[in-house]
Amino acid sequence: MDLGIRGKRALVCASSKGLGRGCAEALAEAGCTLVMNARGAEALEATAAAIRERYGVEVIAVAADITTEEGRARVLEAAGEVDILVTNAGGPPPGTWTDWAREDFIKALDGNMLTPIALMQALVPGMMARGWGRVVNITSQAVKAPIGVLGLSNSARTGLTGFVAGTSRQVAKTGVTINNLLPGIHDTDRAVALDTGAAKAAGGSLEDARKAREASIPAGRYGTAAEFGAACAFLCSQHAGFIVGQNLLLDGGGVNTTL
Repeated sequence: MDLGIRGKRALVCASSKGLGRGCAEALAEAGCTLVMNARGAEALEATAAAIRERYGVEVIAVAADITTEEGRARVLEAAGEVDILVTNAGGPPPGTWTDWAREDFIKALDGNMLTPIALMQALVPGMMARGWGRVVNITSQAVKAPIGVLGLSNSARTGLTGFVAGTSRQVAKTGVTINNLLPGIHDTDRAVALDTGAAKAAGGSLEDARKAREASIPAGRYGTAAEFGAACAFLCSQHAGFIVGQNLLLDGGGVNTTL
């Protein structure tokens, strides 16, 4: 399917690895010019070079911490006028509700709620003025089904979801759509870290921990960054203009809900 976005300019945050990279690759395959961001310069430059070589598109790489004002300023200056925004940032650490102080919540909000909002406030007005735009926020399945040890993430990402619910409907008439992608477990470095922790806690092997987690997923496997990226690219396409303010689960059926 031709997504109809060849030549569009896309900013993809935290895109040197994992799900962000999957989104960047899918948009590059669709013919988009990319502005890629991540904190680690070496990994980012390597990914940017690989995408340029494979897809033949222009790629601008900006190594910066998108969750800081200085980092956002650098990225936004390099990005200029973009048609597509994909927000993404690593989640806060796990823990127990009794462990967290106000500062912990502020840091989580900065990374997973206020940063995406700041990027939208900076870039969506230009999209509205030009009459077309797409925003996809990578959040988490935890906004549908909270994960006990991820209370900081549950709180911050749910706040972002509420912001998108209202804002998306205010801007839709201008040709701009805002939606959220909610990943479950995918075959990324994050999955390896989670499985390593589970293996240590259970006194078993990494392979056993992965098999146990896979058994809990109706699809019987982990998702891939490529299929996650394909879903993102569709939401960014010309065909998705009537999808507004939605929260799309990509979790292999792991969240057991009717609606």
